[in-house]
Amino acid sequence: MTDSDKAYYLPSPSHWPITGSIGLFGIFLGAAIWLNGATFGPWVMALGSAVFIYMLIGWFGVVIHESESGQYNDQVDDSFRMGMIWFIFSEIMFFACFFGALFYARMLSVPWLGGDGAGFMTNYILWPNFVDNWPISVTPDPTLFREYLEVVPAWGVPAVNTVILLSSGVTITLAHWALKEGDRKSLVRWLFATFALGFVFVGMQGQEYYHAYHELNLTLNSGIYGTTFFMLTGFHGLHVTLGSIMLVVIWARAKKGHFSEERHFAFEAVAWYWHFVDVVWLLLFVTVYWV
Repeated sequence: MTDSDKAYYLPSPSHWPITGSIGLFGIFLGAAIWLNGATFGPWVMALGSAVFIYMLIGWFGVVIHESESGQYNDQVDDSFRMGMIWFIFSEIMFFACFFGALFYARMLSVPWLGGDGAGFMTNYILWPNFVDNWPISVTPDPTLFREYLEVVPAWGVPAVNTVILLSSGVTITLAHWALKEGDRKSLVRWLFATFALGFVFVGMQGQEYYHAYHELNLTLNSGIYGTTFFMLTGFHGLHVTLGSIMLVVIWARAKKGHFSEERHFAFEAVAWYWHFVDVVWLLLFVTVYWV
């Protein structure tokens, strides 16, 4: 092992971290202004988003250049792996909050309102005529909440999307095998199939949202069912969109000849993320749509 292999690579001071911070600040500031009714809020949010996207392109471009120029070694690779592991763990905790809210509503709050167990007085005082049933089809004050006509059925678009996303998990695994075997042609083909399936999933999700909003009268303002439905499926759809974009980048890099049979962590990181998205969808399909 040479001295360069032993030494940990330290990048030069960079403006990208502060650029990303400015972009994030603009996004959240614009969102806060927008939610408070100011007409220029969306413009501030859009400007912050543009700065953040500029940071992502620039910073990842620097990292790709450093990697392809041979400046990274096994220590740097281990650091990237640990960073990705902690990132996915933070994403697990993120979704755990929303699944926890759904669990609390279904298993605790709704039964208490219905008088289950020690919640008899809760039912008697707060909502005497309430019946313990999920999804909740009634709201405390119909003038403040939008009543939906029916729930989104599991065995329609959600079931098809489940097949699509599970299929994409197979295609990205096939792409990984092709990469480890040095089959560049199959790698590019299976990566293309993976992000194509991802975008089809997002398109089907958009179609489902349109149907839910316009034909089922289901919105974020439809009580706890509408809130948990759109929060869970919406954030998951956002993650699928981001994952698909990352897959497009990896596909473009693979076409340019990046990655080798031994060193291809960028590919593995995106594959880990994609499998995480698959698992979240399975949990979401069972708890939100099916059960």
